[in-house]
Amino acid sequence: MATACLFDPLHILIVGAGTGGLACALACRQAKPPIRVTLLERASELLPIGAGIQIPPNAARIMDSFGLSEKLVQAGGIIMDAHVLRRYANGSVLVDKSWVPQMRDQYGADWLAEYQLMLVDEVKRAGVDMRMGAEVIKVNIDSNEPSVVLKDGSILFADVVVGADGLWSTTRNYVLELPVTPRETGDLAYRGTFSAQQLASLKDERISELLSSSSVQVWMGPQKHVVFYPVRSHTEFNLVLLCPDTVPKGKRTAEGNLKEMEELFEGWDPILRKLISGLKTALKWKLHHVPRQETWTKGASVLIGDASHPTLPYQAQGAAMAIEDGAVLGLLLSHLDAHRQANRGDKHAQVASILRLFERLRKQRTEINVAGAVEKQDFYHLPDGDLQVERDQVLSDIAQTDFKAQCKWSWGDKSYNDELLGFDVLHDAEEGFKAWIEHECPMA
Repeated sequence: MATACLFDPLHILIVGAGTGGLACALACRQAKPPIRVTLLERASELLPIGAGIQIPPNAARIMDSFGLSEKLVQAGGIIMDAHVLRRYANGSVLVDKSWVPQMRDQYGADWLAEYQLMLVDEVKRAGVDMRMGAEVIKVNIDSNEPSVVLKDGSILFADVVVGADGLWSTTRNYVLELPVTPRETGDLAYRGTFSAQQLASLKDERISELLSSSSVQVWMGPQKHVVFYPVRSHTEFNLVLLCPDTVPKGKRTAEGNLKEMEELFEGWDPILRKLISGLKTALKWKLHHVPRQETWTKGASVLIGDASHPTLPYQAQGAAMAIEDGAVLGLLLSHLDAHRQANRGDKHAQVASILRLFERLRKQRTEINVAGAVEKQDFYHLPDGDLQVERDQVLSDIAQTDFKAQCKWSWGDKSYNDELLGFDVLHDAEEGFKAWIEHECPMA
């Protein structure tokens, strides 16, 4: 005989359909019983600008927990087999860190490059009410009646409002109760995409080697670095060029000028210049950050992903941290919802308290990641000289230990990478919830 529920399931309203919002929605819908989720996305359609987002093992394990690992590969996700660092001037390999089978053996999952739109299909299949063209212009953070106002004037109510709306978050301004404008970092990124046919038509032996590889390739040089890797089952390849900002102040993106790109990388590996000359178009965008926030929660509202802790892309963890956020928040809300079905309590007080627990569980880890990405900016961009020579020698030495030793730079440091890639955030959240029930849960 089924046990009657004491309460209706929680209703979670998520603003933003990036990786964090999608992960949170999926975690909530996979709960038993499922939580009601409304997902609002301002864009009228999701274009494949997220193609090639890297999913390192810490995020891939969460995909495993969702039952999506096979689907990721079937949807074009690639198991990356190595991280190769090269010298900018001639492309010589400084260090080749193999990832297969080490990633799965050490960290329980592979390093993937995947296609974000597959996650959209999954949340729809899971029963999420996903609304496109739904731009949020105001958030009511009142714990007793949280709601959002859309551009068309409609008002939506929920038990929890999740701000997953990225770097230029609208939700953040209401949660923090002051406007927070992202600041320019001084770097920009060009992104261009090739088809495999385009690259093959260049008839270059070195490019053919890259075509057959499943590695992340990085050229490191003064003030700049370049990243190249396959996506969509090797049918496409991403080329990302990171360099000093040349976009006018206050402008976020611009069309890439191929001649300007060639001039910026004068004196670099000829293969890069050949790739750049083969691009049809490339978008360039400024890299921004926001000041460190003391709180991510207010009442029944919470920020996740880039809305709360945007990071430079130099550690390939931006999407991963958002996925961790979404999964942990979904887990906590699911456990809270199940607890409420069997126990009395003040719903509003419990929601506010569980969101504060979420912040405690996530804040230190994400801040360490942000700091690590800043450190890698220096690591990748060292000018030629004594420190660069030392870096290259240290990388060579650390490779001889099979990357199982301490290293001055976090890229090669075993302890740092074990913590970053191996930490079990879902287990951490489970333990956190148990302690919360015992010591903090507001009662009736």
